[in-house]
Amino acid sequence: MTEPAAFQDIAENLSFLDDWEDRYRYLIELGQALPRLAESEKSDANRVHGCVSQVWLSASTQQDNGQTILSYRGESDAMIVQGLVAVLLALYSGRPAGEIADTDAIAIFDRLGLREHLTAQRSNGLVAMVNRIRAEGQALR
Repeated sequence: MTEPAAFQDIAENLSFLDDWEDRYRYLIELGQALPRLAESEKSDANRVHGCVSQVWLSASTQQDNGQTILSYRGESDAMIVQGLVAVLLALYSGRPAGEIADTDAIAIFDRLGLREHLTAQRSNGLVAMVNRIRAEGQALR
């Protein structure tokens, strides 16, 4: 499966940033560019449990040639986590449920070196977000 163009752009930009402070700044910029969720989307049903910071993921579906396409919006109250949400949305949003279920973002983040400087709490939160998204893809495949 080919990774979406938006994610490929992020991965390419990250490859040019050797310094972790630059990578953190880039993640923060990505997060700041995300549209904010409506207050009604910040419900307990959309909250990602397992994250220390507040994280909400709002999914919508549509049918396309017999496939369920999942689109995501998300937000966090923590700047770096908001950036991680932006990267996950670029990777997963707008894709068929089966592809989402089969895409291991943790392995991709490891390949990009995105998890090596995250705190254990942020890394656990990232895993919780990925597990939530992939489980929704699996349920709708």
